[in-house]
Amino acid sequence: MEVPQRQIRAVYTERTITVYQAYPEAIAGPAVRAGRFVDPFKRERMTWIKPSFLWMMYRCGWATKPGQERVLAIEITREGFDWALARACLSHHDPAGGESREEWSRRLRTSPVRVQWDPERSLQLKPLPYRSLQLGLSGEAVERYVEEWTVAIMDVTPMVREIAANRDPAKLPDERPYPGSYGSAG
Repeated sequence: MEVPQRQIRAVYTERTITVYQAYPEAIAGPAVRAGRFVDPFKRERMTWIKPSFLWMMYRCGWATKPGQERVLAIEITREGFDWALARACLSHHDPAGGESREEWSRRLRTSPVRVQWDPERSLQLKPLPYRSLQLGLSGEAVERYVEEWTVAIMDVTPMVREIAANRDPAKLPDERPYPGSYGSAG
C-alpha cells in the first residue's frame, strides 16, 4: 500500500490523539507530576507537537540530545487537535497551495498554529519518501493546549531507551492514518 506524500499518522482513540515532545528534566518532571504543563514551561514560546513517534526520536536523538532527555507522550483531545489543524498555516510559502506570497504572509502573522511537513523516519531514523506533520503552537493555541486540550502526560523515556537499544518494531506505538481533512494544514 502506497503512503500519501503528506499524512498524519498517530496513536488516537475516538476522543484523544497522542503527540510527543522532548524536554529537560526541569520541564518534564513537573509536567508529569502535575499532569499538565506548569512552570518552568514557557507559554510565551512556540511549542512543537509531533504525532509521529519516530520523527520525535529523530528530533531528540532517542532522548540523548541536550535539553531533550525526557520524552513525553501527551494525550490531547481530538477536538483541540482538529481546532489547531483548522487554524494552521504552513511555516513556509508553497506556491502550489493556491495563495500568493502576500496572502500567505498575512495568514502566517495571524495564525496561532504553524505546520511543517518533515520526512518521516525509519526505525534507524533514516528519512522515508513521505512526510509527517509537526504543529507549532503559539499564543491562543498554546493556552488551549495547556488549559483545555491536555488529557494526560506520560513519561515514555524508558520505552524510548528500550526501543533505541533493541530497534524492535513490535515495541513501536501503533500509529495509523488520522482521519479528516486538514484544511490549510496542506
